[in-house]
Amino acid sequence: MTHDELEVELRKLDPRERARLAAALLNSLEELSEDENARLWAEEAERRHDDLLADQTLGRSATDVFREIRERLGG
Repeated sequence: MTHDELEVELRKLDPRERARLAAALLNSLEELSEDENARLWAEEAERRHDDLLADQTLGRSATDVFREIRERLGG
């Protein structure tokens, strides 16, 4: 079963069961060693970097993001 197929099936669970499963999965991440945790963060950073390089439109400056937020909040 692929990740996407698994996600589709898990979304069919009742909200309480999904919450219980989410909590269990989050708790399992706390059991990672420091080395494992660092490796996973490095892989995620590399993936995000590659995504940004593949499509430059995904990146936005913090200045633009904060300006948009202020406009939405009416300030």
